[in-house]
Amino acid sequence: PGRDAPAQSRSNRTFSMLEYVLACLCRSRPHELVGVVGLEIHAQIQSNTKLFSGSKVGFSAPPNSLVSFFDASLPGTLPVLNRRCVEAAVMTALALNCTINKKSFFDRKHYFYADLPAGYQITQQRRAVAVDGQLAYSLLGGRKRNQIQSRTVRIKQIQLEQDSGKSLHDDQRSQTLIDLNRAGVGLMELVMEPDMSCGEQAAAAVRELQLVLQALGTCQGNMSEGQLRVDANVSVHRPGEELGVRTEVKNINSARFLSRAIDYEIQRQIEALGRGEAVLNETRTYDSKSGFMPEPNLPPLVVYEDRGSVPAGLLGAEGVVVLEGLREGLPELPSVKRARLVRSYGLLPEHSFTLVNEDGLMEYFEAVVKETRKEPRKLIGWVTNELLGHLKHHNLSVSKCPVSPSALAELLELQEAGHISSTVAKQVASLSPSVCDSVSLSVSVRALQEGNKKVLNRLMGLVQKETKGRADPVLVRSLLEEKTS
Repeated sequence: PGRDAPAQSRSNRTFSMLEYVLACLCRSRPHELVGVVGLEIHAQIQSNTKLFSGSKVGFSAPPNSLVSFFDASLPGTLPVLNRRCVEAAVMTALALNCTINKKSFFDRKHYFYADLPAGYQITQQRRAVAVDGQLAYSLLGGRKRNQIQSRTVRIKQIQLEQDSGKSLHDDQRSQTLIDLNRAGVGLMELVMEPDMSCGEQAAAAVRELQLVLQALGTCQGNMSEGQLRVDANVSVHRPGEELGVRTEVKNINSARFLSRAIDYEIQRQIEALGRGEAVLNETRTYDSKSGFMPEPNLPPLVVYEDRGSVPAGLLGAEGVVVLEGLREGLPELPSVKRARLVRSYGLLPEHSFTLVNEDGLMEYFEAVVKETRKEPRKLIGWVTNELLGHLKHHNLSVSKCPVSPSALAELLELQEAGHISSTVAKQVASLSPSVCDSVSLSVSVRALQEGNKKVLNRLMGLVQKETKGRADPVLVRSLLEEKTS
């Protein structure tokens, strides 16, 4: 993995001309220079302990509180491979249609850095755990950005490796502080071939990978916490000619920043070549002469096809990984979810795109479908426009939605039966139960609970005042009775 602070400064440039570049870099005319983009993605494996030690994994723990003797590279300590990390890598590889190498090897990559106590990183250089896969992803295109465009990027390999520690640079005191909590955490490095041409495509591919990893449970994918870090290799060339000299933008921790950084770099290279300047190769070399050697303390990593292929003496052993069980346990992946939504509910592809990409929205939609007679194609607008728009306006996630699926279903049933209009239903959906909650808090309900019905009328009056008379009295009474019972 790349270093933290220096890498960030390399890619943290001013993006002054990007707004118009974003719309045009993915399209080109013959003989024009076009971008070529490949990605190297470091995904932190979702595991309780590190790759080769029993130290716990935690993001916000106090500095240097999750460090074992092995993590600190004390003499006499040896690595013990975490089976969970291997299974996570194999599951990810299966989901990305990779070929699983039944035997792979660990290597030492020697280089000095203060937050790497051993002076080397354990990785897989000679033979990775998986190779030759592909990731299908989609992005919105067209003039109104409502057309689904499908793309595929090849996965060169997936390898297991250790993460490094973290260096915290204090410029005021001219010192660097080291936190080794992250040192030794298991990573999957996914190498994507240069099959993309702009930042928008790269960001869409990373977002799709993020959804796949989260569906599998192999990586939480929280980019703001460094659980998914991206290095982009960028060059330009004319179609049909050899690829140009590439540069690398490192440690990008958001899809939006990735898109902007790539498009900026493509434009910078095009302008440099237009002025007759050369593009410098700023990418670190990656070959067998750069300090690699076989890891002497770890045997080859063996993955078995099924239980029948496991040697008798190893059946039930803690470190044995079997493909058969992992393959059977794969969950429904994002692309399969989208296809099912279109097929089962007659939705448009762009609707399935929104439902799957918004965390929790597909589950919410399907819960509403089960509780209402309204056709899914008529229901989708309520979920993706009214509900989602309301949530985004108030900066809420779907999990924090104040309107439950059953409440929305009940509201739509009232509209379908003609008891309320569409306008009233939308108004209630955006306000209920929030308005009723706030009103109930402002008035004592003890009197109501003791049988004073006048209080209920007063509460209804306050709700009508809040909604400017647009709330349905029958629905308001029902909600208030529920809140004050």
